Amino acid sequence: MQIGVETAKAVDQRRVFVVDEDEITRAALQFMLHDEIETHELATLEEAYEKGEGWLKPDVVMLGVSFLAARGPGLVSEINARFPGVRILIVCDKAQEATAVEGLKAGAHGAVVKPLTLEAVRKKVDTILGRGGAQPLVQLGMMA
Repeated sequence: MQIGVETAKAVDQRRVFVVDEDEITRAALQFMLHDEIETHELATLEEAYEKGEGWLKPDVVMLGVSFLAARGPGLVSEINARFPGVRILIVCDKAQEATAVEGLKAGAHGAVVKPLTLEAVRKKVDTILGRGGAQPLVQLGMMA
């Protein structure tokens, strides 16, 4: 366990699926979160659906905005149908904020805007899980 990791968070039995087409983004998010929460990185939604059947259901899906761009905002409802009660965070960069906003309007719970930082990502996940260290869920420039 690394310095600065809260033991109570590391053992609270929550699970995050990082679903993004970009391998570097997946790896970075998994690295940022794995000390405090069980984190799985997946390249496709189909992999997430397969892994999430039965006992491995995620509490949070960190969804790469490229999936929303390709499948439309209805994807949020699809994920919610597959994983009832899951919280969805959209991962995007500034250029993709409009697509992220459509996902938020469709029911996603928040967004994480690149560049990703350890502190911001952990705070966003803490917020969405109702844990300490919370911050506002939506901080997109166009929503201010």
